Amino acid sequence: MSDPIIVWTDVVRIRRANPLVLNVTNNVVTNITANALLALGASPAMTHAAQDAKELAWLAQAVVLNIGTPAADYVESMFAAGASAREKGIPVVLDPVAAGATAYRRRLCRDLLESVRPSVIRGNASEIMALAGENAASKGADSMHGSAEALEAARELARKRSCVVCVSGAVDYVTDGAATLAVGNGVELMTKVTGLGCTATALIGAFAAVNDDRLTATAHAMSVMGLAGELAARGAAGPGTLEPCFLDALYSLDETAVVAGARLEAA
Repeated sequence: MSDPIIVWTDVVRIRRANPLVLNVTNNVVTNITANALLALGASPAMTHAAQDAKELAWLAQAVVLNIGTPAADYVESMFAAGASAREKGIPVVLDPVAAGATAYRRRLCRDLLESVRPSVIRGNASEIMALAGENAASKGADSMHGSAEALEAARELARKRSCVVCVSGAVDYVTDGAATLAVGNGVELMTKVTGLGCTATALIGAFAAVNDDRLTATAHAMSVMGLAGELAARGAAGPGTLEPCFLDALYSLDETAVVAGARLEAA
């Protein structure tokens, strides 16, 4: 189990260090992921130009790759940023959006796993099962499986790829193939706002930038993400108001809220 006070310690580290997190992400979520990183205390960089991505990765403390809208220039930028990140030795976080939906996405994910070798992979159950080689049904970016159904696939994928894998859902599971943490934060209303899953991946980048333990960094990011969603839901009338309330909650997070609200345990 990870102590909630250490979750707060990581938040403080982010706010003090203001790590630069490079995002080569999809065009649906660029705005909310950038704003969430700013609200948390990190510094976002967003690009879809390969040469720009290559250079920005050298300035960054973490790189986030998201295949949600895999246009050719986006894909080229992902490989360019990933190559620089590997050479520099900074964490790469992969979001395999709708990984099993099309043959093209399956090939792209396979090539990214082989070439970039991400430090962390975060996806829903169907996405993680697809990466692990299972025939997992999906509805585009939406999962048709619960997170617990993908836990063994996540462990196998983590062992095979020597990385941390996070399966997000009602309970988020984070594993390195040996140890596993379960994160119980979050509310269902968050699933009604496009891009909050991708935002979780971006926040993992910020936490991985300040915490070298990828397992706990990922679990801490998911807990803070879910906790901010819980706090936001208290003042939101629906998904339209949840998004700004979520950003405010991230920005306003304090030690009392994190220590009282973070829910992590061994699984």
